[in-house]
Amino acid sequence: MTASGATEPNPLAAALERLPVHATTLVIFGATGDLARRKLLPALYNLAHEGALPEHFALVGSSRGKLSDEAFRDLAVSAVREFSRRPPDEKVLAKLFEAARYVAGPFDDDTVYERLAAVLPELDEQAGRRLNRCFYLSTAPEFFPVIVKALGVHNLDDAEDAEVRVIIEKPFGTRLAEARELNEIVLSVFEERQVFRIDHYLGKETVQNVLALRFANGMFEPLWNRNYIDHVQITASEDIGIGTRAGYYDKAGALRDLVQNHMLQLLTLLCMEPPVDFSADEVRDEKVKVLRAIHAPSADDIPKMAVRAQYSPGNAAGVEVPGYLEEAGVPASSNTETYAALRLEVDNWRWAGVPMFLRTGKRLARKVTEIAVILKPVPHLAFREDGAKGVRPNVLVLTVQPNEGVSLSIGAKIPGTRMAIRPVQMEFLYGSAFMSQSPEAYERLILDAMRGDATLFTRNDEVEAQWRICDPIVAAWEAAPGPLPQYEAGSQGPAEGDALLDGDRTWRMI
Repeated sequence: MTASGATEPNPLAAALERLPVHATTLVIFGATGDLARRKLLPALYNLAHEGALPEHFALVGSSRGKLSDEAFRDLAVSAVREFSRRPPDEKVLAKLFEAARYVAGPFDDDTVYERLAAVLPELDEQAGRRLNRCFYLSTAPEFFPVIVKALGVHNLDDAEDAEVRVIIEKPFGTRLAEARELNEIVLSVFEERQVFRIDHYLGKETVQNVLALRFANGMFEPLWNRNYIDHVQITASEDIGIGTRAGYYDKAGALRDLVQNHMLQLLTLLCMEPPVDFSADEVRDEKVKVLRAIHAPSADDIPKMAVRAQYSPGNAAGVEVPGYLEEAGVPASSNTETYAALRLEVDNWRWAGVPMFLRTGKRLARKVTEIAVILKPVPHLAFREDGAKGVRPNVLVLTVQPNEGVSLSIGAKIPGTRMAIRPVQMEFLYGSAFMSQSPEAYERLILDAMRGDATLFTRNDEVEAQWRICDPIVAAWEAAPGPLPQYEAGSQGPAEGDALLDGDRTWRMI
């Protein structure tokens, strides 16, 4: 409240400019699946709640389950009620899904696409105008090429007087050769400008704020180089196990699941040069340059720069939990890693000699995703009073989850007569600074795809550059015999991970 009693404006509103979105039909393949129910359908509701969807918007779901249009609408309403980040307004909810359509059938069945080709013009006619088409592939990865080819065969890749786009979920391939093959298939049907390879981490506000922090604040950019930064740690830890995902996870592992996509994306944003502007290709050009500056490891390098391990039985949040090999559906002889840590170097002028440490794991001490930039310590060592913790390096931490924000560790004098120093925190949290909950990542990304803005999506050369780094590690680990090193559930991870950090460097506490 102001002195006059008026309510202060919400600063978040300044960023909520209603950018134009053309009338669109969104087709979700895999519309009854877990991702659609937990993320996509609630994201559509929250966009509708905020008035961000176009006036003419149509939804079509497609999956193998035999549902009527009405049953699909009920499913969508139930998903929003269960998983939306805000309690739904029943009028908005009913209006959003009142005309939703459903096309049932296997994704390799031609009749699915024939019926879809009949439904889309009907929706155009109901809207009284030609609608853009967005095809969202929220399916198992093996169906990506199947669906893309079928869209091409049935001429759904193009529409007169309308834009057609395809949104493809991760993982985009499981090896470099597979990613290249999938790219070839996708680009044989669609042009690159039509393809939106989604990485939901890029839709998170704190991830985007890496660019704002660097390029909108004069105090940081002069320090953002090898002269001032000692090293970087990027952590994506989870306190949960694999749950019921053994079928997927045991084929993927930690490296494929998080490092190859999410964590390398965080690294590119942290290390990229300032783009000429923040258009899609300018930003992605700079990200690709970072990836190309990271040398693909040789077979001899891998044991020294990559560590893997599995969680063993332990105590998580006060509960005794099984180890990975005891989880339901996991083979007793599995060599799939639940923890992966890498030491990478970006071999360019800005970053030469600055190690980049990445780690991710299941069943660690807590859930956190953060980027920590550790600066070099000051050279003056006069602060050695008893009771002081001494001058520690400044650390800038960008927390992506669970509590989005930025903190800076600085040295400050302890009150008293002596010159005793200890670290203190300067902290910014999104929730308190903007008086609002950050939008879900999928809300931003779905809207961007409908607008045709690919800035927060990965390009074909970007995907292949990520795989070029990780593919030799995947190959070496698959060829190496087990058993893997173990770490106790609920711990900081395996002792082997400490060997990646040399000198006085240590991992930040999870």
